[in-house]
Amino acid sequence: MSHDSDLDPDELLDRAGFDAETNVLTRRQAEVLALRERGAAQAAIADRLGTSRANVSSIEASARENVRKARETVAFSEALHAPVRIVVEAGTDLYDVPSRVYDACDEAGVKVNHAAPELMKRVSDEAGSAVENRAVREDLLLGVTTDGEMTVRKSMDASRER
Repeated sequence: MSHDSDLDPDELLDRAGFDAETNVLTRRQAEVLALRERGAAQAAIADRLGTSRANVSSIEASARENVRKARETVAFSEALHAPVRIVVEAGTDLYDVPSRVYDACDEAGVKVNHAAPELMKRVSDEAGSAVENRAVREDLLLGVTTDGEMTVRKSMDASRER
């Protein structure tokens, strides 16, 4: 648990480089998240910020949703810019995915940063319910960036990528 002196929201935000002009979070959302990440209870934050615990709870929920949306936006942007895109159709065996990724990367002159077991685990983990055991249950779009990083997206209409 943090010392109370470690919980100055202005200092925490300055140290982390928060800039309200370039951030998807409001300053108040950033303050609440910074304090929560340091173990402060919502009631203590409410006292410090002069508001109710219910308001702090609402601010925290909105902040976490904004962070989730920002991550989703980055993942979407990375998928759009990936020079290598591989459609993995529903019904594909997960064990067939690495060779398809490697073949597409070889063709494009891009080196992927993952060995086959790690690649399968990334696809399985990031696809969530779209992969069950060894079976791909929903169409996926895999992207590989020029620096070899892989993105995994559930595809709304993978047939357009073919």
